[in-house]
Amino acid sequence: MNQENKYEQALAKYNCNISDAEVKEAVKKIIEEKVHENDTLEVKKFLFGSIELTTLKTTDSEESVMAFTERVNKFDEEYVDMPHVATICVYPCFAKTVAETLEVEGVEVACVSGSFPSSQARIEVKVAETALAIKDGATEIDMVMSVGKFLSGDYEGVCDDIQEMKSACNGHDLKVILETGDIVTASNIKKASILSMYAGADYIKTSTGKEKISATPEAAYVMCQAIKEYYEETGIQIGFKPAGGINTVMDAMTYYTIVKEVLGEKWLTNKWFRLGTSRLANLLLSEIEGREVKFF
Repeated sequence: MNQENKYEQALAKYNCNISDAEVKEAVKKIIEEKVHENDTLEVKKFLFGSIELTTLKTTDSEESVMAFTERVNKFDEEYVDMPHVATICVYPCFAKTVAETLEVEGVEVACVSGSFPSSQARIEVKVAETALAIKDGATEIDMVMSVGKFLSGDYEGVCDDIQEMKSACNGHDLKVILETGDIVTASNIKKASILSMYAGADYIKTSTGKEKISATPEAAYVMCQAIKEYYEETGIQIGFKPAGGINTVMDAMTYYTIVKEVLGEKWLTNKWFRLGTSRLANLLLSEIEGREVKFF
């Protein structure tokens, strides 16, 4: 009962009774009035530097992941006036391959861990996978919140899982994926954001990209509001990562604008704002160069 009260008390500090219609209207206003201001070369270069270059395919192999990582090395050599990507994100079994191949200082090695993308495994299995990924060279871990537990109202179970995973990260950053397309409502997204942050998330992330609905501007807006309120309440800065379905440069600029308008300049670094996408790299590079580029 005390544990349950702890989570209810945390949620009670925030307004989670929010309207989907109001969120949609607020996002529409931001997009219509503010996005065009950020359609600049400087912003596009910044967005490139916030990309988490990701390969999460069934066909991934040690050879393909090594080649994937070598492209990041080669890019750093050939495009000296461009920022490098923020992160290379792979399955845990490839952490060592990336860590040993990567030569670019400042690029993080992220692993999706904890029975990604379903999160349906015993916590002992999730923790073991995470600890092994860290041992092999992962510097960040992306986990999926236990969506089934959340929708069942088992907030204690949700938070316990996150706390266990954070402990297994051994001091490294943990991103918690809310799978916003599955929890659907603005109210649920706000609650999941707050619970994840209180349980130890260093970042909150929209989606795995494996479900029917991935990142949306509306989900991003609610999550950024939660991050802002949590920061005001606790003084702890939490990162934000939209992921899945970021298919165009305009999509990326929309998320950038929401972060800028809701959270402000303090979050506009590639430490606190990340983009989970790979297809965006060539699209941004093409716009920056003024010609079609297929580097990655």
